[in-house]
Amino acid sequence: MSGNRRDALRDAAIHVLAEAGGRGLTHRAVDAAAGLPLGTAKNYYPSRDALLRATAERIVEQYRRTTAELVASGARPVDRAGLAALLAGLLRNVAGPGAPRMLAYLELQTEAARRPWLADILATVVAADFAGFEHAQRAAGLPVTPGRAAAVTLALHGAIPQLLGGGAGALAAAGLDDVDAFVHGLLESVYGT
Repeated sequence: MSGNRRDALRDAAIHVLAEAGGRGLTHRAVDAAAGLPLGTAKNYYPSRDALLRATAERIVEQYRRTTAELVASGARPVDRAGLAALLAGLLRNVAGPGAPRMLAYLELQTEAARRPWLADILATVVAADFAGFEHAQRAAGLPVTPGRAAAVTLALHGAIPQLLGGGAGALAAAGLDDVDAFVHGLLESVYGT
């Protein structure tokens, strides 16, 4: 039961960060979001830093699970079309069910500017993205260079805030009103036809 309660608290902290931002992340708010008695979050995570660490670690776990689920569902980068499906699936997740996780991640990045230890935890996601997306581009048979792989990854990362907070006009201006077309255009820009 302890593991389930820890996960419930970490999931609640993600939702609090997504809805109320960094200033709203309190033990009391996490208890309320988790539907647990007051003091529960403080019992498991005695300090705000402990709560931030637990939340960051949960975000990393959820991101890895989301990627694995997409691959298991058939979005495999065995060719250019498979790579495009995987990347578009990740972006759709950001704009859909993964939005709270990504909003919380962005809030944690702001906190990380003042907490180097938090930056180290979040850096695992970024490092994994650069390595993973480069590997995926190679698996798709594209003529990968470190610069090309980084350009694709940076474009995907740059799309995230737009997907989360951009209105229809902003999404259209960025080409993100059609995620599939955005990904195909990105790959074409970096690798040609």
